[in-house]
Amino acid sequence: MLEYKLNDDVTLRMFNTDDADELFKLTIASKPYLREWLGWLDYIETVEDSKQNIEGRIKGLIETGGHPTSFALMYKGELAGTIGFNDIDRGIQCGTIGYWLGQEFQGKGIMSQALETIIEYGFQDLKLNKIEIRVATENVKSRALPERFGFKEEGVI
Repeated sequence: MLEYKLNDDVTLRMFNTDDADELFKLTIASKPYLREWLGWLDYIETVEDSKQNIEGRIKGLIETGGHPTSFALMYKGELAGTIGFNDIDRGIQCGTIGYWLGQEFQGKGIMSQALETIIEYGFQDLKLNKIEIRVATENVKSRALPERFGFKEEGVI
């Protein structure tokens, strides 16, 4: 199983179906905080929904030649959020990164470390030519992260 140990506290690793319960609990706890930015949260109603989400991520390994495109973001052994490529356009070798972090895990530098690793993974392992990050224009916290990494706004969708 692919795993990146970012420091003593933070690890990125592939999701597995055993994560369904913990992902569901984090998703439900995060709904009030993240609902404004992530409309898909309203479609997660049961542990089975989270399990199906994970199974879809695992099935996606076939399309990428065995390279995972999304990761469980672990903090001190606890699921803290997710990060990965929501879409990869192989025609132009461009990946679109998405991420979210449970509110209690913010302000610890977790997502900055994870983003740095995912960018490197995208260029080196997935052989991407370009990486995009799409965030809601009003989501100041989420926009600050790619700006710190030198991403430039190219437009609004």
